[in-house]
Amino acid sequence: IVNVDTLTYAGNLENLSDVEELPNYQFEKVDIVDAAAVDLLFDKYQPEGVIHLAAESHVDRSIEDPLAFVRTNIFGTVNLLNSFKRIHSEFTGKRFYHISTDEVYGTLGKEGLFQESNAYDPNSPYSASKASSDHFVRAYGETYGIPYVVTNCSNNYGPNQFPEKLIPLFINNIVEEKPLPVYGDGQYTRDWLYVVDHARAIDLVFHEGKNGETYNIGGFNEWTNLDLIKVLCIQMDEKLGREKGSSEKLITYVKDRPGHDRRYAIDATKINKEL
Repeated sequence: IVNVDTLTYAGNLENLSDVEELPNYQFEKVDIVDAAAVDLLFDKYQPEGVIHLAAESHVDRSIEDPLAFVRTNIFGTVNLLNSFKRIHSEFTGKRFYHISTDEVYGTLGKEGLFQESNAYDPNSPYSASKASSDHFVRAYGETYGIPYVVTNCSNNYGPNQFPEKLIPLFINNIVEEKPLPVYGDGQYTRDWLYVVDHARAIDLVFHEGKNGETYNIGGFNEWTNLDLIKVLCIQMDEKLGREKGSSEKLITYVKDRPGHDRRYAIDATKINKEL
């Protein structure tokens, strides 16, 4: 297993301490935007399979700097596809597995769930860049015969997550008694997926998934932002020995961000039934 990461602001090698000494593990610091470096990497290791998770993924950052998301999420994906195509004269036993997001589907109303058949309707530069990368993976499959699978997952949470994401950000802010910024009315709804469950699903899809298929991965675990934050406040007050309700006083409503999708919710029936 060759782990490729350019170690941006969100990368941390300490997260790999439990596997870094294993004999079948190798780390390579490479930016997938650098096509020549990606080619050298593929020449060196001749991978039969690629699990592509590398992406810029923070919506607020995509609003501030869309081109960074175009470079990594679109150009980087195409670089990986080109290198994979170049080193293989035929694709028997090969696989390119592309991990994407439910945000490519746009937003839901109060009812319904995202299914694999939903049309794409991205509303942020981030989701637009991921939608484009999804299309390129499928196009390379149809045009060049690359065996591929795509998965679209809901919001992840769990250990070692970089603290720009909601749950670790708010835990840190509660510890430090900083404001808890809530966009708009706080009723934006997300489907939360524990990262270990996502990792298990990735392993399953990579080994058992059907080429050319898309699988939605979700937790059937919807929370409004405000309800989730209030639960965090209650739990953190208990853990920190603070007076009940003290952390909730840190909640601060802030101006909504542009293009904010109201609700995401994944229908994971397909992967549950087929895999």
